[in-house]
Amino acid sequence: MSDYDITAANSVFTITVPGLYNAPITLENYAADRAFETEARELIETQMSIDGYLNGGWVPNPVTQSISLAASSDSAAIFEVIVAAQDAKRGLYRLGAEIQIPSIGRKYTMVRGLLRSIVSVPSAGRVLEARTFEIIWERVLPAAI
Repeated sequence: MSDYDITAANSVFTITVPGLYNAPITLENYAADRAFETEARELIETQMSIDGYLNGGWVPNPVTQSISLAASSDSAAIFEVIVAAQDAKRGLYRLGAEIQIPSIGRKYTMVRGLLRSIVSVPSAGRVLEARTFEIIWERVLPAAI
């Protein structure tokens, strides 16, 4: 039980990239305001019939996740290496990941992801800003820790 503890500070996010990073690598030095997030996933497709009945069916959809790392994060280089390797081979690398969130007693295993986009250079203002990396996951599997 979480005992009302909702801290994100003790979460652990590891990724693997078979053929490039075979051992799990722990991401570090997240952006202060938003470390990682997923978008809502549409679970069904619906249609309204002309006579007012709501019809629906299950459809598979991927999970979109954004990871925000501080401009000084060494973990950003992991994503830069993936991009460079994909550009060099003109092909894709599949990613795997696991997020452990001890404060709520949950872990999430991400399966068959693709690095969809990156912010190539941190934005510069008074200080350098966080960089965002977007991954599309085939599925996310929740479980208790």
